[in-house]
Amino acid sequence: MAVNLSAYQHITGELSSFGASLVAVSKIKPASDIMQLYNAGQRIFGENYVQELLEKQGVLPGDIQWHFIGHLQSNKVKYIAPFVSMIHGIDSGKLLLEISKQGIKNQRRIDCLLQIHIAEEETKFGLNEDELNELLATLAQSPDKFAGVRICGFMGMATNTDNEAQISKEFHQLKQLFERIKAAHFANEDSFKELSIGMSGDYKLALESGATLVRIGSMLFGARNYNK
Repeated sequence: MAVNLSAYQHITGELSSFGASLVAVSKIKPASDIMQLYNAGQRIFGENYVQELLEKQGVLPGDIQWHFIGHLQSNKVKYIAPFVSMIHGIDSGKLLLEISKQGIKNQRRIDCLLQIHIAEEETKFGLNEDELNELLATLAQSPDKFAGVRICGFMGMATNTDNEAQISKEFHQLKQLFERIKAAHFANEDSFKELSIGMSGDYKLALESGATLVRIGSMLFGARNYNK
């Protein structure tokens, strides 16, 4: 399937009315597909796998903003630290510390989103509220250790269900937590402004709940063939 440019135009129109931005999820898709969206004006692309991201970053335009949206292993941070624009799924202090080390090594601050567990499924990654508060306390106690990162907000994944009321509830609860944490810890930091929620199936509910970034892939690129 070719890239669905009409869907792209429709989605970006919807997002603009909410002041939100599109992360075009391009995992498993070839560079030629990414270039189609790039030529239509898209600049933010989300990847889940480090090796695939490295290959694409090496051949695609330098002004693409690469967002890493998968589960990132600490030992692979060093490969993407020189260029990644944002890392969405920070779910531990250990990972955040390693990203900071690599950011300092590359003389940059890497924008990061803390992943909060909001779904019913235990298989989804993310911090609970106690773990979040513990991590924020560590950040406050040791700012020098975390000088290579900038906390820009939260990322969350809702329960995989057709129950829209439940999805909206989970998104709304995350938005409330975002506002509380912003007021308590980031009130003077303009960079703490991102709420990365919503994918192809639930992005409209996410927008209504205050999403600033939505991660959409299949509506733009079609279904993925993981067996290729």
